[in-house]
Amino acid sequence: MARIHFTQQLARFLPVPHVDTGAASLREGLEEAFAANPALRSYVLDDQGAMRANVTIFVDGKRTRDPRLLDDPLNPASMVYVLQALSGG
Repeated sequence: MARIHFTQQLARFLPVPHVDTGAASLREGLEEAFAANPALRSYVLDDQGAMRANVTIFVDGKRTRDPRLLDDPLNPASMVYVLQALSGG
């Protein structure tokens, strides 16, 4: 099963899971994660369902192709990392 990891920066606000999924696409896998932890959705997606500007997602080492569609294919060995950009200085 593909595994989706969420950055530990989110741990300040809510429990940060990793999710094992049999989903065929990134969007489907994220929806499984949000079903298990609904508060996670608003940290990752905006109100239009697109990836937030301060979030980056990597699938198998490559940045997601389309932040709106999130249609990158997943396979059983896929590793997905959902990262929040850090700011400050």
